[in-house]
Amino acid sequence: MIIVENAIISEDIADRCFCCDITQCHGMCCVEGDAGAPLEKSECEELAKIMPVIRNYMPAEGIAEVERTGVSATDETGALCTPLVNNRECVYAVFENGVAMCAIEKAYFDKKITFRKPVSCHLYPIRIEDYGEFQTVNYHVWDVCCSAVCNGEKQGTPLYIYLKEPLIRRFGKRWYNELVARCEEFNNKDK
Repeated sequence: MIIVENAIISEDIADRCFCCDITQCHGMCCVEGDAGAPLEKSECEELAKIMPVIRNYMPAEGIAEVERTGVSATDETGALCTPLVNNRECVYAVFENGVAMCAIEKAYFDKKITFRKPVSCHLYPIRIEDYGEFQTVNYHVWDVCCSAVCNGEKQGTPLYIYLKEPLIRRFGKRWYNELVARCEEFNNKDK
């Protein structure tokens, strides 16, 4: 295990390669699964605030579900998450040429909002669990992402490098720099 400050990090973060290839997976992480993407309370507030903008990017089914249930839902454990359309895709998923894209992120890239998307989406396939005094940072293995694993291995892109931006967004630059040092130590220990 790797430890940075109060985070216990799975060694998979250091030694697994990963690089999304949306042309192969078609954005299925926004469609498959048993619940929506995890949300923080502050993100629910932000989504409510920017909804008048992002609804312009959302499909009618997603808008109808948000109008019915709100910008967030709860999963079976009571944790906040994005709502789903017909218990399938995220309400914020929009399809272009058969590929699921994020309506929030599309508005962000169009410079209509400053919120990119929920940090859990930005960090995927990393999942974080908060245990009060410490957090766990784990790699979530999912067959939907097998093309991303193959692409990452082909390019030689470690997961912690691929997810640099969202890791800095979540934990800060100093934490990330420490993570890089720990991952490099881990990867060089047997050489």
